[in-house]
Amino acid sequence: MNVPFLNLGLLHSEMRSELSDAFERVLDNQHFVLGSEVGAFEREFAQWTTTNYAVGTSNGLDALAMSLKALGVGHGDEVVMPANTYIATALAASQIGAKPVLVDVDEKTALMDSNLLGEAVRQETKVIIPVHLYGQACQMTEITRVARENGSYVLEDNAQAQGATWEGKHTGSMGDVAATSFYPGKNLGALGDAGAVTTNDAMIDTKVREFGNYGSKRKYEHDVKGANMRLDELQAAFLRVKLPKLHGWNDQRRASASRYDELLGGLGDIQIPTIALGATHVYHLYVIQTSRRDDLAAWLHKKGVVTLVHYPRCIHEHKAYSELEGLKGAFPVAERLAQTSLSLPMHPHLTESEQAYVAECIAAFFSGQA
Repeated sequence: MNVPFLNLGLLHSEMRSELSDAFERVLDNQHFVLGSEVGAFEREFAQWTTTNYAVGTSNGLDALAMSLKALGVGHGDEVVMPANTYIATALAASQIGAKPVLVDVDEKTALMDSNLLGEAVRQETKVIIPVHLYGQACQMTEITRVARENGSYVLEDNAQAQGATWEGKHTGSMGDVAATSFYPGKNLGALGDAGAVTTNDAMIDTKVREFGNYGSKRKYEHDVKGANMRLDELQAAFLRVKLPKLHGWNDQRRASASRYDELLGGLGDIQIPTIALGATHVYHLYVIQTSRRDDLAAWLHKKGVVTLVHYPRCIHEHKAYSELEGLKGAFPVAERLAQTSLSLPMHPHLTESEQAYVAECIAAFFSGQA
C-alpha cells in the first residue's frame, strides 16, 4: 500500500465544481486585484476566527512581517519566539531589522515554554510570538501575562492551527495581532500562496492594509513606504469555497489523530502527541517522537508510507542564522525534538485502512523486521 503524506487531489476533486464556479466568478467580474472576493473573504474569515478584522495577504511570511511593522517593530528591537519554529517566524523579524530571541519549548507539547519567557523577555523585547505549532494552541494566558507586565505585544503565529482554541478562545484572536498562512497544505489552504492578518484593533488593521498596499490608503497617495503584499482575488475566491468546510475537516483530522493514538500506543519508544490542559488541537501535523527517527522514516519510505520531519533544524542551527550558532546547546528540548520528531500522514481524507497499514509498518520496525 502507498500512503501519501497529503491527498490534495482527493480534497479538491470533491469541490471541483465549486472551485470552477469561483474561478468563473472572478473571470466574469474582471476585478482581479482587491475586488469583491477579497473583501468578502476578509469579512468571513474575521467572523470565523471571532475577530473584528482580517486582512488578506500574499503569504504567511508577509503576514508576519506586516504585523510586526504595524506594531512598530524596527531595527534593534527584540522579538521573542520558540527555537523550533519554521524559519518564516524568524525571517519576518530579520526582514524589518529586528533581532530574533529564542526560547526553548515544552518537552511534551513542543510549544513555547511559558515558564522560560521571563528569562528571555527584556526591556528591548517589543513582541512575543507564540507559535501554535503542529495545530495545538499555546498557553496564551501566561504568555499574555508576561507580555503585559513587560509592555510587550503578542503576535500569534497561527499558520498551523486555524480552528484550535485555548480556554475556549480561538487561536488568532487572543494576541494583539495574529498572522496565518494559507499555503496549499495547511488546514485551510489556497491553490497557491496566500495568508492573512487578524486583529481586534482597528489601528493595526489600518496599518496592515496601508503597508501591504504600497503604503497607500487612497490611490496615488502614499504616506508610508509600503510594499505589495496583497491577497490575490482568485485565491480569495478559492478560500471562500473552502472556509465553510474547515470545521468538518478539522473534526476529521481529530478523529484520525485519535485512531493513531490507539494504534501507536506502546510501540517501541514512540511518544504520541500530548495536548495541554486548556488547549485543543487541529492536527495540521501528527508528530511522533522516537530516538530511531531516521531509521524508522527510511523503513516507512521503503514500505510506501510518506513521512516528513518538522523541523530538522532549530532556528539557531541554520546557516542563515550563523550569528546565533554560539547558542548551540542552549535549547536542549528543541534541539532534541529536531532529532526525534517525525510527522506521519495526516489529512481529512486519511482512511482507517491507511492508518492501520502505517501502524503495522511501525510495529514491524520495532519488532525487528526492518
